[in-house]
Amino acid sequence: MIKYIDEVEIVNKKVLVRVDYNVSFKKDGSINDDTRIKNSLPTLQLLLKRDNSLILMSHLGKPKGRDVTFSMKPVVARLQEYLPEYDVMLVDDFLTQPPLHTSEVGKAKQTIFVLENTRFYEGEKKNDPVFSKQLADLGEIFVDDAFGSVHRAHASTVGVAAFLPSYGGLLLKKEVTIIKKAIEAPERPVVAIIAGAKISSKINLIEKLMMIADEVLIGGAMTNNFLKAQGMEIGQGLVEEDFIPEAKRLLDLAASQNKHITLPIDRRIGTRTDESAEPVIKKVEDIALNDETLDIGPETEKLFATTISKAKTIIWNGPVGYFENPQFAKGSLAIYNAIISNPSAVSILGGGDTLTVIKKLPNKDKITHISTGGGAMLELIEKGTLPGLDALNK
Repeated sequence: MIKYIDEVEIVNKKVLVRVDYNVSFKKDGSINDDTRIKNSLPTLQLLLKRDNSLILMSHLGKPKGRDVTFSMKPVVARLQEYLPEYDVMLVDDFLTQPPLHTSEVGKAKQTIFVLENTRFYEGEKKNDPVFSKQLADLGEIFVDDAFGSVHRAHASTVGVAAFLPSYGGLLLKKEVTIIKKAIEAPERPVVAIIAGAKISSKINLIEKLMMIADEVLIGGAMTNNFLKAQGMEIGQGLVEEDFIPEAKRLLDLAASQNKHITLPIDRRIGTRTDESAEPVIKKVEDIALNDETLDIGPETEKLFATTISKAKTIIWNGPVGYFENPQFAKGSLAIYNAIISNPSAVSILGGGDTLTVIKKLPNKDKITHISTGGGAMLELIEKGTLPGLDALNK
């Protein structure tokens, strides 16, 4: 069973904390969204309150080797703004900077050390035991608060836990508790809205959701596989031909188990790049060969909203349309409005694109939980556990 930092006394220790500071950036190099940094603050503040010295580690982006474009420097500057009473210091290379290996760290109560991007090191993604031990040697305690990374078996999420007493942070506790309750003991009816471009990456998830949910609403380009499995024309939309039999299998499975997979009944058609042209609305049976389907239609919005309004538990992952063009973000906006209009439901949202869609929308306080880790959230629903959680559960 995982122990969390609010359930144990961690006092006056050197604590190695895995955070998720994999933030996005604007074209000018400034941080676009620092939600992940803010979400780590409760864990950091609790540990600091108990006189612990902190050494933070995170990956950022997908660098190939040591690439300064992916440096943690901007993240350190932003964290400094949130913790002005401490000196937040970037450690360029912990393997060659000796202060981290001395007792000075234990005395440096006013300094928070942040290691440079863990993916600058080959051993990170390989979960190399030698690199894991080098990380672990920096601290006396390991705390994992990076829910967005616990589905990856890397040195900083899994490897270090083999060498140190290990605990979960407050954000990790919140994420795991809410998501596990939704899949293990949800209030019913449960409605899941799953969308995205490819069905291939979500077959197992949809199958698991069919066991959990009473209704599964499908949107996005993956709709095409299901409609084609029913022998319908889908136009110019993306389809994974090899997975049409899988879509049919899921539809048959749902029917045999008295579950419902609900597909769009109408769709918005247009051009991805034209933001001025009003989309054409067509029923799914009227889609022509040259049509490009880019969003659910208004009748589908009503159908989905009615289902959502009756739910007691709602899980949403993935925009249902090509949201980058506002003309085709209407379906996703309708789903969001339906969710916040159901105050009696527990609602869980996750996934990078989903968060992008709702970022500037009002009333996010009416959502029960917005997950910080889309991939981790989906894998936890699908598999019931994750490598980073298993590493803590020892």
